[in-house]
Amino acid sequence: MSDQEFKRALGYANSAMDLLKRASVPPYPQFYELLYTYATGVNPALNTRINGIFRDGNPTVDVAEQLYDEFLKSQDASERISAVSQRMSTRIEAVHEAIDTAMTTANAYSGALQAASGDLDIESDPQALKVMARRLLNETRRMQDANHQLEQKLEASRDDIALLQRDLDDVRREAMLDPLTKICNRKAFDESLVKAFADARTQQTPMSLVLLDIDHFKRFNDTWGHQTGDQVLRLVAMTLKSNIKGQDTAARYGGEEFAAILPMTDLEGAITVADNVRSAVQAKELLKRSTNEKLGRITASFGVATYRPGDTPSTLIERADRCLYAAKHAGRNRVHNETELADDDVVAA
Repeated sequence: MSDQEFKRALGYANSAMDLLKRASVPPYPQFYELLYTYATGVNPALNTRINGIFRDGNPTVDVAEQLYDEFLKSQDASERISAVSQRMSTRIEAVHEAIDTAMTTANAYSGALQAASGDLDIESDPQALKVMARRLLNETRRMQDANHQLEQKLEASRDDIALLQRDLDDVRREAMLDPLTKICNRKAFDESLVKAFADARTQQTPMSLVLLDIDHFKRFNDTWGHQTGDQVLRLVAMTLKSNIKGQDTAARYGGEEFAAILPMTDLEGAITVADNVRSAVQAKELLKRSTNEKLGRITASFGVATYRPGDTPSTLIERADRCLYAAKHAGRNRVHNETELADDDVVAA
């Protein structure tokens, strides 16, 4: 950690402790994290909420707990899926109960009709027939009420299940996104690559892969701090995503390395895409908003490979990775494709 980054982090820490003292909130780890995040200013929504609370007074422990749960408390995707599944199970049980009740009522009504049918065969007294008709009318109304209640419960269940389905879809989508850059994560990349392979193989269409790595990212992080480094990662992710087509997949492959899966794109087209992204990244001059300090420019190196008959996802990734390291060794800020690989180009350990 550089001296500058140490001083910056220490300033955030002191601000967080001052705010805890001011609000008389105990310095438990979760509350310290909450106000440290506030001091950094990286979460505008959180800062807006806390500013409003401080304008109206000071936050209580309960309010701090609520803010922590809302903005910072992480919840594993599997836990969220489990919660949605539990809600879905509860709703399905309610539907089954409503159907069972309706079936019981329907069976009772059917029995009443059968009994009335037998009575009609032997009964001719007008008064008795009137009593029988009144009884059947009451049973019919009871059946109508039961059907109406069932309709209401099924309608409510349908709406609730639709909402649960949307929640589940949201959780699934979030589970496939990198939380920092909001593009596909490694899991989504792996699944998309397998699908792209299957389509290229069965349809005999081209498919290419681009790997890119931010040049000297560790040095940038050490100089300007990890929060600024995170902003760079978001910038590169946004630039990559904005330079590919709708059917393509942009993903964070790991660390400061990104990938683009390009279905229906041959090697020449993929090289063009990679060079467009490279130029767009290099063209952006970084500026620190809080101080208007110019941080310079960043560059990235690219490796491009295309699907060949007999390839597997692993062999394609390995070839693109070799191209990426060849670009690094050739001076960085350039695109290297598989036709330029020499026999001795290897993946760096």
